[in-house]
Amino acid sequence: MTTTQSVSLFCRATMVFPLSDDNSDRQRVPWVTWSLIAANVVVFVLFQQGGKNDDVTLAFCQVPAEIVTGQDIITEPTIREVEYEGQQYQVSVPGLRPTPIPVYLTLLTGIFLHGGWMHLLGNMWFLFIFGDNVEDDMGHIRYLIYYLAAGVLASLAFVFLNARGDEALTPCLGASGAISGVLGGYLVLHPNRRVSVILFRFIMDVPGYVAVGIYFLMQVVLGLLDTGGGVAYSAHVAGFIAGLILAKPLSDKDIRRQADQLVTFRRRHKGL
Repeated sequence: MTTTQSVSLFCRATMVFPLSDDNSDRQRVPWVTWSLIAANVVVFVLFQQGGKNDDVTLAFCQVPAEIVTGQDIITEPTIREVEYEGQQYQVSVPGLRPTPIPVYLTLLTGIFLHGGWMHLLGNMWFLFIFGDNVEDDMGHIRYLIYYLAAGVLASLAFVFLNARGDEALTPCLGASGAISGVLGGYLVLHPNRRVSVILFRFIMDVPGYVAVGIYFLMQVVLGLLDTGGGVAYSAHVAGFIAGLILAKPLSDKDIRRQADQLVTFRRRHKGL
């Protein structure tokens, strides 16, 4: 998410909303997933004060110009005119606050900040539904590394695509890139797992590749048609791709074999 808007990216930017998935074969308690959810909630409630404390939000979020230059940047509040869905709006933009840590660390701190309650709840719900399965595949430590790596890579993609002009001073925050990475891993490791979703206002069970695939497709389409609104679609896409690439190398050996479609085909063929 960019700036401090309070619209949930997942409710807004997808046509599919997950309700539950099949956890009958889960072997590990998802301590890391639950801890990440708790950490995000604590940061938002206690430190961001429900999204009202700009001194924290705008000090620890990621800003492309700061990452590129390695220098902390402080700006004054301004009024900016933006175009959204064909309409021009005047938006009050709060100034960037002093960052009390090396600016490169905001690539990590930014993924624990959120712009509003809906942004937080939407992200945490997706993490709750899909994160436990991926953690079960990888183990606790590798899953934590995977989650943070996807978030950082998503943030770096945002920096690369917004390194010049006014966009270079646009704050980026939220766990969306990291959670998109989790969804990418879910697609690789659990393409056929049944997921109960609300799809086009109907409740139905679909395979994992449908539930997650629709999400990714919408991020790509909305990114190409991006007319503003403060959603960092490029970070979502980058996080998802990072998750696709990293999922198998960081998962258990047996899980990698089970997720290999060629191995699955051979097993079925031998059973005929």
